[in-house]
Amino acid sequence: MATAAVGTAEDRTISRKIGQAPPRTKCPAPFLLKTYELLELEEEEEENYSGKNKVISWNEEGTGFVVWSPAEFSELMLPKYFKHNNFSSFIRQLNTYGFKKVASKRWEFSHEKFKRGSKHLLGKITRKKSDPSAFPAYLKPYDHIMAEKEENNSSLQLLMEENQNLRKERLELQMQIAHFKTLEIKLMDCLSHYVGNQQNKVRRLF
Repeated sequence: MATAAVGTAEDRTISRKIGQAPPRTKCPAPFLLKTYELLELEEEEEENYSGKNKVISWNEEGTGFVVWSPAEFSELMLPKYFKHNNFSSFIRQLNTYGFKKVASKRWEFSHEKFKRGSKHLLGKITRKKSDPSAFPAYLKPYDHIMAEKEENNSSLQLLMEENQNLRKERLELQMQIAHFKTLEIKLMDCLSHYVGNQQNKVRRLF
């Protein structure tokens, strides 16, 4: 009887386990999902258009990805997928999710759970608890270059505006000169006409 009771309890336990719903898969972060889908779309386009220049792609092993042209990536893809064009911000996001820069001469990043054909692993990638505002060391030279570039762009913009203002002033001065020349001609005509009339009056008197 005791054995039968144990068996019955075990059966109930097994039944409860069978009836349990499978654990839910955690939804991946939107940033990770967009980055993965971007790479997949670029790979499809590369297969369809073999002559297309690479901007971003998986590495040969599919264990990471490479941003081949940061300038084009920032200009064309970041606004389309991430609503901004800041490459440093994109890299900072990668850093907060534990991605590592794995090459010294190119922008190649890797994460053990971010692999080609393994979209189901994205939900296992979590954000680091450290301060996300801190940039990784390899970003510092790039940030310095970008800061200088922005400063140069600002200076260029100021010079262009100043040049435009000078052109407007020159045009206004030219118009004023033309106007005064027209007045001068009219005054000379009036003066000549007046002098002529005076001479005619003098002749009539004599």
